[in-house]
Amino acid sequence: MAEKIDERPQNSRRVFINNVDAYTSKNIARFLDLCVVGASLVFAGEADVEEEDDRLHDDQAEIKDGTFQIVGTVSSQTEEKCSFIAEQYSHHTKREDLLHHLLKCDVIIYDVTQHADQIDEAQWAVSALYEEMDRFPAAKTFILVSTVLTWAMTKPADKDYPETPLTDSNYRRRKAHPNFHRHISLEKLVVKLGKTKSSRFSTYVVASGLQYGMEEHVFHLFFKMSWMGEVSHVPIFGDGSNIIPTIHINDLAGIIQNVIDHKPKVQYFVAVDDSKNTMEDIIKAITLMLGPGKTRNVSKEEIYLIQNLTQTEIDSLLVNLPIEAPYLKDNFNIQWVSETGMVQNIEQVIEEYKESRGLLPIRMCIVGPPAVGKSTIAEKICKHYNLHHIKLKEAIAEALENLELCVRTEDEENDQDDDQEFWDTLRENMNENGGRLDDQYVIRIMKDKLRTKPCMNQGFVLDGFPKTCEQAKELFTGDGEPEDLESKHATKIIPEFVFSVNATDDFLKNRVLNLPETVVEGTSYMPEQFLQRLARFRDRNVEDEMPLNYFEDLEIHPEHLEITSDNDNEYQLIIDKICKKVGKPRNYGPILEKVEEEKRRQVKERLNEQAAQRVEEERREEEEAQHRDQRWGEWSQHLVEVKRQELDLLESQSEPLRDYLMQDVMPTLTQGLIECCRLRPDDPIDFLAEYLLQNNPEA
Repeated sequence: MAEKIDERPQNSRRVFINNVDAYTSKNIARFLDLCVVGASLVFAGEADVEEEDDRLHDDQAEIKDGTFQIVGTVSSQTEEKCSFIAEQYSHHTKREDLLHHLLKCDVIIYDVTQHADQIDEAQWAVSALYEEMDRFPAAKTFILVSTVLTWAMTKPADKDYPETPLTDSNYRRRKAHPNFHRHISLEKLVVKLGKTKSSRFSTYVVASGLQYGMEEHVFHLFFKMSWMGEVSHVPIFGDGSNIIPTIHINDLAGIIQNVIDHKPKVQYFVAVDDSKNTMEDIIKAITLMLGPGKTRNVSKEEIYLIQNLTQTEIDSLLVNLPIEAPYLKDNFNIQWVSETGMVQNIEQVIEEYKESRGLLPIRMCIVGPPAVGKSTIAEKICKHYNLHHIKLKEAIAEALENLELCVRTEDEENDQDDDQEFWDTLRENMNENGGRLDDQYVIRIMKDKLRTKPCMNQGFVLDGFPKTCEQAKELFTGDGEPEDLESKHATKIIPEFVFSVNATDDFLKNRVLNLPETVVEGTSYMPEQFLQRLARFRDRNVEDEMPLNYFEDLEIHPEHLEITSDNDNEYQLIIDKICKKVGKPRNYGPILEKVEEEKRRQVKERLNEQAAQRVEEERREEEEAQHRDQRWGEWSQHLVEVKRQELDLLESQSEPLRDYLMQDVMPTLTQGLIECCRLRPDDPIDFLAEYLLQNNPEA
């Protein structure tokens, strides 16, 4: 008798999913966690409602309390466990322990679309479960999530009509992409092992199209490139005419739910939507909604220069495979999220992408008197949150430059008549007003600027504008009514945060007076001009007319900040208050490549500094060595000179002595020595002394 492995409510289904912290598995797990066991059986098929009413009532009663309990492996145990994961195991768990976990599950799902290293584990898992089949306390289901790249080299179903799509009924004829032979071998093994005792161990293969939706996966490169706005044209690799089979990640999860609930006799399914979108269709749709709206064709080989793409993702993006999945439509009850494909549902897909990744714009307005430091604060805030700094003069200059470029360039994408008319109107208005523009044109330019894709994606900081309540109404009003603050429409530009920075007039005057003359000359900080600007600002911001009142009416309550000194610490405190009010950034963190590049730059700088220090130390040592050699040479030369001088001195001092010895001593001494040698006395010393005493010339 088989041992009972675990105890759970009768209607609960324990589901194992590998790599549950990866894109595909995570979204499948999240989807199943929200499903009721057997829910896809309700209203399935085309049976008459009256005949099925009793059965459906019984089904609904049966599945009322049924839930999916998700467990799985993760690549890193350090990550916080998701709320929809009941248990998670390390990716490096020993296989005997992993098998124990698998035996406790009713459904085992292995995804091999993202990481090819999971193929060996999936092959082991299905084989090990097959061997333990007779010990199962209840039937188990094994589902392999594979890829349509195992169809990539399949010949057309109809030679006379090569454009006719393939269907999942042709799966025995499928030919894999050269890099996906291991995938197709695994598919065949899974199907084979499920044929022996399908009532005990049923196996299925779901060949998934390229997945999209939520935070995005294989198409994330184009989403991020468009959202960041760092390129003027998003690349299309090759001519872009290759048909890419796709499926929304939640639709893929819905298909897996149907497989679990229905337990169909067919073991192989193709999971694709109804679209026949090409690479060009998809990329153009993404960049039109999210980015610059412009693309350019580049050679296929350039895709290999993209560091963030794996070989699997490259092969997937370059596939050309028209394929359909009629079995899903005829036999499953799928609540489609994107049945017609990514291009047809691009707005919804874009919103999912932004929400899943938390890519929400931060819209901010900073107002205050001249010289209070608005631009300094705005620049630091923009750098911290990666926002766009919008200054009135720069926006007007940019608009005029772009209009001039448009009217001079023959571009079919631009409406030159409208551009020419607006350009002429602006020039005429500036000539009439001494180089200034009327408010209606300023408002139009600023509104167009705030509605650009970069500002709509990342957000902006309005620096010192609007200046009046009337300007605020005109800038943030559409069709006579304020824009709905809860609306997610792309033209939403009303600031979420408003900060009023203020200071006393005396402080502002002293600050301007203390500015260097080189900074003040030729600017609006000239004393007379500044005083006029300050007076105009105070006049405009009386109690009933200040622009802050407009935001108060919209229940956007401004934060008031006071500047009392030029100390940098006070500005930092102001910025800290703003960051605390706004919260965390809502965009991409530092890009890994940029972080690594910054690290490399810092390492290079340290190495250069160390090298420079070594060179400087070597230079100093060489100079010291030269100085030592020079000093040693000078000392040696001086020593030789001293010795020569000493010898000369001794020579000069010894000359009288030599003369004395030669004249007075040596003759007598010589005679005494001769006599001593001739006589050979017993005591020669005494003899010589006596001889010298007797023969002393002075004696």
